[in-house]
Amino acid sequence: MADINTLAGLRVVIVGLGQEGTALATYLTRHGFRVTVTDAQPAEKLGSVPATLAAAGVSLVLGEHPLSLLDEADLLLVSPGVPLEIPFLEAARTRKIPLSTESRLFCYLCPAQIIGITGSSGKTTTTTLVGKIMEAGGRKTWVGGNIGRPLIEVVDQISPVDVVVMELSSFQLEYFHARLNQGVKTEHPGLAALLANWSPPISAILNITPNHLDRHPSMKHYVRAKRALIDYQGPEGVIVMGLDNDMTRTIGHQYRHKVRWFSLEAQMPNGASLARNDMVLLDQNNMPHFVATRQEVKLRGAHNLSNILAACLLAREAGASIEAMRSVITTFTGVTHRLEFVRERDGVSYFNDSVSTTPGRLIAALHSYTEPIVLLVGGRDKNLPWDDAARLILHKVRVVILFGEATDLIAKALAKVRHEIPQSQTRVQRAANLEEAVNLAAQLAQPGNVVLLSPGCASYDAFRSYAERGERFKELVQKL
Repeated sequence: MADINTLAGLRVVIVGLGQEGTALATYLTRHGFRVTVTDAQPAEKLGSVPATLAAAGVSLVLGEHPLSLLDEADLLLVSPGVPLEIPFLEAARTRKIPLSTESRLFCYLCPAQIIGITGSSGKTTTTTLVGKIMEAGGRKTWVGGNIGRPLIEVVDQISPVDVVVMELSSFQLEYFHARLNQGVKTEHPGLAALLANWSPPISAILNITPNHLDRHPSMKHYVRAKRALIDYQGPEGVIVMGLDNDMTRTIGHQYRHKVRWFSLEAQMPNGASLARNDMVLLDQNNMPHFVATRQEVKLRGAHNLSNILAACLLAREAGASIEAMRSVITTFTGVTHRLEFVRERDGVSYFNDSVSTTPGRLIAALHSYTEPIVLLVGGRDKNLPWDDAARLILHKVRVVILFGEATDLIAKALAKVRHEIPQSQTRVQRAANLEEAVNLAAQLAQPGNVVLLSPGCASYDAFRSYAERGERFKELVQKL
């Protein structure tokens, strides 16, 4: 840990006035820093936040990112939602002005043990489970990062005996690589430490599948960002990895003794696995220690069993008991927008899986149901492959309703592979928007069916976030 005073005197420009930017501006101003915030959105689109920050002494430059701001900047703290390729940040890097972000600054300042979790899917569920298990075991626990509130808001309240559980996205983890600031020279010791390579002492990469290729220039770049979570651990660090995923299995074998594997298919020493119907933790002699049966778990889907195994491993490494694990995993019913039950109407069950923003997440959702499915899919594509998802839709789905920008793309993917599944009876329907899709699903669903919103796409063609899309879906279902 470090004290915020080790960065005293730095002139800070915060790029992006979202939740993290607002929290950073508030925190740094409270600690006496000279802070300027810039956002591409004009003030009228940012609500009451600009006025509140201005009253606290924060300088605001809104509606643009003028390069003149770089003339008096010692450090840029960038919202992870802002692409590194925007001209303002490219100019900063050309001038060798250092970049960081809220989550990296929090880790620099945090006095407590940090558990870091990433992956292409399952991050939020696993992070939430670990937090609840640690709390059940009696530890003061702080959960955040890519979920919940920015942890910089509470860093001054955290004590060394607490535990922090962080979900970290690839966009955040880019700032944990020192090479992001390659060529930057600083004699400021605090700043040098902030810009250094860093990984949490207990880390998990759950899985890696294609994602965010609309933002990352290549799959290689995406994987490299994820690896920041594990590549810079000390010798005593522990890494939790998914054995059943090709990419994490390959990466994990490079670390050998540091890795704790979780798997639905195999049992590894010091790992976690599903042994028939029992969820078990294995010791170094490969002896199983029972946690719970599969039937006792409330969450749907094999992917959620993997999330539970990963959470138990992480919690064990942080000192939690099996009793604490069992008390949580047998009562936990899930996180909002993740296979969330909305209601039953006329014998039809409606589920919200708006967090499904990739074809891979859609595949996992479809594998979670044995009932006939009326599927709502669409939104904004993320430049990801659709063939595997299309095949599964044609195998498992009774009716698929396409909506949003990606309608034609998904329709073409279905048509491309339909000849491989000649027995498929899947009906393909189109809707102009989510409201029309919900109404059409209600007309076509039969008693015993599941209506599932699992879009497989980002929400930005019509909504600000997957959460907003999920909330709208739930409103529409309740109005049926």
